[in-house]
Amino acid sequence: MPSFSPLRPGDPEGLGPYRLLGRLGEGGQGVVYLATDPAGTEVAVKWLRSELAGDAVSIERFMREVQVAEQVAPFCTATVLAKGVENERPYIVSEFIDGPSLHRIVQEQGPRAGSALHRLAIGTATALAAIHQAGIVHRDFKPANVIIGSDGPRVIDFGIARALNATSTLTSMAVGTPSYMPPEQFMGQPVGPSADLFAWGATMVYAATGRPPFGNDTMPAVINRVLNQPPDLGALDGALREVVGACLQKDPALRPTAEQVMMRLLQHPVPSAGGMLAQGAAAATIHPQPTPYPTGPPNQSHGSQGPGSQGPFATGPGHPGQSWPAPGQSAPGQAVQGMGGQSMGGASHWGAAPTNQSGRKRRAPLLIGISIGVALLLLGGVALAVPWSQGGTTAASSTPEPSAKKRASTKSTPPADIKRTKLPGASIYLHESTTDPITLTSYEVYDKSGKNWVDYARDGLDGGFQRYGDNEETLLSPDGTMMASRGQNYTSDGYDYIVITDRAGGGRTTVKTVRRPEISSIASWSKDSKRILLNLEKKIGSNWIYLGFAVVDVASGKARLSKVSDPQVRESGYGWDAEEKGVIAVYGKDAGLRFFGPSGKAVRDLAEVGELPSGTQDVFSPDGSKFVTNCPGGDDGDHCLWNAATGTQVRKFTSACDKVLGWYDNTNLFCWEQDDAPRDEIQVVGFDGKLSRKLLDVSDDVEFSPTFTINPTRGS
Repeated sequence: MPSFSPLRPGDPEGLGPYRLLGRLGEGGQGVVYLATDPAGTEVAVKWLRSELAGDAVSIERFMREVQVAEQVAPFCTATVLAKGVENERPYIVSEFIDGPSLHRIVQEQGPRAGSALHRLAIGTATALAAIHQAGIVHRDFKPANVIIGSDGPRVIDFGIARALNATSTLTSMAVGTPSYMPPEQFMGQPVGPSADLFAWGATMVYAATGRPPFGNDTMPAVINRVLNQPPDLGALDGALREVVGACLQKDPALRPTAEQVMMRLLQHPVPSAGGMLAQGAAAATIHPQPTPYPTGPPNQSHGSQGPGSQGPFATGPGHPGQSWPAPGQSAPGQAVQGMGGQSMGGASHWGAAPTNQSGRKRRAPLLIGISIGVALLLLGGVALAVPWSQGGTTAASSTPEPSAKKRASTKSTPPADIKRTKLPGASIYLHESTTDPITLTSYEVYDKSGKNWVDYARDGLDGGFQRYGDNEETLLSPDGTMMASRGQNYTSDGYDYIVITDRAGGGRTTVKTVRRPEISSIASWSKDSKRILLNLEKKIGSNWIYLGFAVVDVASGKARLSKVSDPQVRESGYGWDAEEKGVIAVYGKDAGLRFFGPSGKAVRDLAEVGELPSGTQDVFSPDGSKFVTNCPGGDDGDHCLWNAATGTQVRKFTSACDKVLGWYDNTNLFCWEQDDAPRDEIQVVGFDGKLSRKLLDVSDDVEFSPTFTINPTRGS
């Protein structure tokens, strides 16, 4: 049954021979009704607004839509069936496409991906090709004007379109929706078919990410970005990313035609325009698909990490010597979150810091390499990188066999409302309950075919996951409203930088930090989402060393840099202290914690507390009263809890955990559990050593790194 709202007082019961059933929508030109014709067929009727009835220009523009639509090939658009006049107000009758708009689908169901996104791109490009072949420029192509019908996408609303060979005052008027308008439209220059391709590119970004590439906050801010800044292409990759990037060129002469877009997306040319349109329409048609994974998880062989292999995040991704674009050129993605005692997770396998195809070091879990050598440690949401092998190779570390006492731990009954969700990218299943105080916000999967790590991040604290193949590192704020991201490049004037994105409004702030060759890797957000902690790093030979830290004030977009002249913390990154008034780092061969004030001066030590668990992103409990380590001289399953203020031990217990990942709440941890089964699990573990709750399972041949965040709506 089509979705529509009831007729309102003042709406007629019919227009001409058409009986009105309800309202489908309302715009600047008129109201669109769902109606039936005399034969009972459902149609859409658009009636000019009453206040425009005496405006000759408005009537002429309204009726031009009929002339325009009648010239366009019927596939991928809504066919005009009739026209008429009622109470001196014209109306248009068109085919009714039963389906929501792309704008509504993305708002309600989340961004599109995979074959659905590809069909959408081909179908809408085909529609624009047909529109342009009819000599028409649409001029207001946007997500709200793409209807997702049962047989594929359709483009509607030619209300402000114009014939290519017409002379009209619309030529230089900035008519349209700012987030999807090209630079020439703002500047009052002639607008041609290339303007529709710019809008098409922006619409594809919205479909894939849930936000337009230049934001949708204030009009001046959007216009400034359209005119002066590169687009944020988000999760787009492959041929579609290439095509969309070309369509969003500032210079209309550099954009491809709709036909060229189609040929690229179809991956081969066709001999004639008519054949190409037919092929594009066929490729965009939606066919019934088999239900994926009806009985269980599929066998996939992308990379994962259960305990025992290399870690995916490298805290200090080094910049290779190449040319660099201006700030914001790298598309900021969704957030991985790291924030003192709030963000949790980390890779399950550890070893040399991983690299991508370019040999550039990626953000990695950190480990104080006391007993197993120099490796990586995650400290309070902070990645602490240390030496890594050159040439892009990584060496997996071995995992010791669990002791008998660990395997004696038992599991208790999990909550009853657990939802099992298949995650994209590999054979990974998330097990979520509405009572869980933490939420998986991002993860990375090693792509063995591409030999690189691929980011996946969540749409908010409880949405779906999208792929962000170009992201170096991204951190979601604790409240889920903002994202800090770091690209792979320096600015054109030689600075490293981060980008802070308002995920609701789309606004972006670029914060410059240190000059080349130093970098500023993202460590964590503060719990109140007002500050971001960065690690300042530099590569010396084949090793990365830590020079200090920086704190970014989100409101002002300013960074305070603090260099630390302490050779004992050169191989350790920084994390927030328990109260987030300063930071901590690991020092000395006996693994103590050293606390630093905002200026970078050491203020106190907690000595010989034992190694921090390899892969732990939050050392301190959510209330800041305790921190966890591997007990000095103990096994992987021996856990020590310490008083955060005094450094005295408050509890010691043993569990079946192979590696602790963080705090589930103030009285439970969560960890990797690995046995001889084909799948590894992340489990909640109590201070009695019992495993109480499975949070995630992953095929043990997948190299995988998760990040969990405390959900502020559930508390801890």
